[in-house]
Amino acid sequence: MRARIDTRFADSRAADLSLAYGLRPLPALGTHRVTLGGMTLELRVLGASHQVLLGDWSETVACLPDRPGDLPAREERTVGDHVVRFAASCDRPADFASTVARIVAECEADPHALVAEFPGSPLAVTALSAWEAEGGVSWQTWHAYPQVGELVWTSSVVSPR
Repeated sequence: MRARIDTRFADSRAADLSLAYGLRPLPALGTHRVTLGGMTLELRVLGASHQVLLGDWSETVACLPDRPGDLPAREERTVGDHVVRFAASCDRPADFASTVARIVAECEADPHALVAEFPGSPLAVTALSAWEAEGGVSWQTWHAYPQVGELVWTSSVVSPR
């Protein structure tokens, strides 16, 4: 699913991103609800950041005012009856425009994906894609920062404990 966001892209930096679990639903610029393996996820674009809701649990990767940029490269946690595995990386692809175009095309073709583009900068993209995995669900996200050519990728797997 492709969403064109009416809000202009605000400069932010990959280094300012933080990971938080269990936050209440934050105001979203775009949403897409998908059901996979009997679990309903809500993919949410918050700007140059994202939130995924799974029941009353959430994962948020965003520039949060009360948290310094502390996005972990890897993390595993037990949350209730589930194990959550998270990974993230930041890259500066040599051909940033082609990389972003490929991500957009792949997400547009995926019924379990949401890609949001911001006016004024076709390379300012936030995208999420979900699928069934390991008895649970998994998703990947991409946060493109065209002003510096950075692309943040995250991957999450939620499976039964």
